[in-house]
Amino acid sequence: MQATLLSILGLALLGTLHAQDSIPVQTDFQQDKLTGRWYSIGLASNSDWFKEKRHLMKMCTTIISSTAEGNLEVISTYPKGDQCVTRNSLYIKTEQPGRFTYTSPRWGSKHNIHVVDTNYEEYALVATQISKSTGSSTMVLLYSRTKKLSPERLEMFTQFSKEQGLTDDEILILPETDKCMENDA
Repeated sequence: MQATLLSILGLALLGTLHAQDSIPVQTDFQQDKLTGRWYSIGLASNSDWFKEKRHLMKMCTTIISSTAEGNLEVISTYPKGDQCVTRNSLYIKTEQPGRFTYTSPRWGSKHNIHVVDTNYEEYALVATQISKSTGSSTMVLLYSRTKKLSPERLEMFTQFSKEQGLTDDEILILPETDKCMENDA
């Protein structure tokens, strides 16, 4: 019985590792160039919370900065009802530049974050594999230095999200808003 359980856990872990390996990472990733202000333009996810909250989601701002240890501090501010909510996350660097891990203190979920593609000055495409006790999910984020991106970049985001197994109803171009953007440059 115990051997069977260990075999099942081993296969599940192997599947998770294979899924992580199938997500590319930016070639010659330069962390210092990723820092600064970004707008979340697109969000795709097959998680339950996304399906429940999709209709409420709007564009938000994210500030990325490097820590002394080489990790990333990620501070996102987004509208929630008539309030602005700020979420701080610390992405821990891994041995592979452009890959980070994060564990949610609130939910206990483990996030394997990949900076898939960026030119640092216009857009960044980030994919995250999320694992928690109730299962796993995929999330893809499209960041932009401005509130608008070209149709080609939006299509790149949509195509990549579909390659990760996400469907049209799991992909959202976030509605633009001025709410919670008062620190705009």
